[in-house]
Formats: sequence, C-alpha cells, structure tokens
Amino acid sequence: MFKRISNLFKAFVNMFVSGAERANPKMMLEQEKENLRTQIAHYNQGLATHAGLCERLMSQVKRLEIQEKDERAKAAANLRAGNREMAGTYALQLQTTSAQLTENRAQLESAEKTYRDLVKARDVSVSAAKKKIEDLKYAIGDMEVKKATAEMMEMAGGMISSIGGSGDTLNRLEEMVNEEREKAGGRARVARDSLNTTDFQMKEAETKALADQALADFAAAEGLALDPAIPQDTGQSAPRQMGSQGISQ
Repeated sequence: MFKRISNLFKAFVNMFVSGAERANPKMMLEQEKENLRTQIAHYNQGLATHAGLCERLMSQVKRLEIQEKDERAKAAANLRAGNREMAGTYALQLQTTSAQLTENRAQLESAEKTYRDLVKARDVSVSAAKKKIEDLKYAIGDMEVKKATAEMMEMAGGMISSIGGSGDTLNRLEEMVNEEREKAGGRARVARDSLNTTDFQMKEAETKALADQALADFAAAEGLALDPAIPQDTGQSAPRQMGSQGISQ
C-alpha cells in the first residue's frame, strides 16, 4: 500500500514538474546553460590536474637528460683515465638513468596525447552544446511566434464567428439609424415649409420705410435737400429735383 502511495505521489510530482518545464522552456534553457558552465569548470579542473602531471613528467625528463649526459661524460672520462672501476660504476648508473629516461619519455608522450585528446573532447562537447543551445533558442523563439500567431488566428476566427452571429443586430441597428435620419430630415423639411416668408418681407419693407422717414426728418431738420432713391433695376441716377430757386426762375 505504501509503495502504491509512493508511486502515486511520484507520478503527481513528475506530472507537475513536466507541466512546469513545458510552461517555462526559457527558464529550463537558462538552467541548462548554467549547468554547462558548471560542468566545464569541473572538467577544466581535472584538465589542469592532468596538465600538472604532464609538467611534472617534463621536468623529470629534463632532469634525467641532464643526469644521463653527466654520467656518460664521467664514465667516458674515467675510462680514458684508466679508472675502470669508477668508469664501471658510472656506466651502471648511466644504464639505470637511461632506462628511467626512456620510461619517463614514454609516459610524457602518453600524457601529452591524453591531454590533447581531453582538450579536443572538451572543445567538441562545448561546441556541440553551444550549437544545441542556439538551436533551442531559435526553436523556442519560433515556437513563441507560432503560438502567438495561432492565438491571433483563433481570436480572429472567434471574432468572425461573433460578427457573423451578430449580423441581425447590425442590420436592425442600420435600419433604426436610417429611420431616425429620415425622420429628422422630414421634420427639417416641415419646419422649413412652415416658415411665413410674407411676414419676413413685410417686416423688411416696414424697416425700410421707417429708415426712409427717419432720413427725411433728418434732412428737413438740417435744411438739406434729399435726393430721391436710385432705382435698383435701371442703374441710372434719377433727375435731381429743382429747389425753390429753379421754380422762381
């Protein structure tokens, strides 16, 4: 029973984690980039340790080369001097040194080859990981664009369905607007036709007559002769009235 409950709990956790991963691909990518940086750092530490081994072997090879040269020179010098016992001692030491030097050279060559292989493996792995990360970045961006496009298309499809479903409402609204517009136009026409233009003309004539009378009174008060009005249809000036002097003449 406890095992079944544990499996069920694990299944729920895995489902939750999978859902979170699908919902946050960018976060997962950033985490993998951080993991890659950590792995490279650890790998470089091991590579540095191996490089230290190579340096130590290189130093031993150089030291043995110097020692071999020195022992060869001493053995040859003692042999020329007739000191066979001392020459034999140096010759025996030379054999041991030469054997060690050969072994250290082989170890150094193998270590150097291993180091180069490790560096190459690191560079290849890092390049492959970087390429995969770049591909994933492009894929995530393309996925987001496609998701946004799909959402817009779905939204547009919903809008088209809604607009198509509301066609009757739009038609009724258009009919109401046209009806009200026609009513307003009819009211304006009735109001225009109901205007009494005769009253306006009478008012205008009355105002003109009052103005003429006021002008005549003003001319009489000032002792000025008032010329008759110029007819509008002929455009010619009316003959000036003769004053009292012309009558007397």
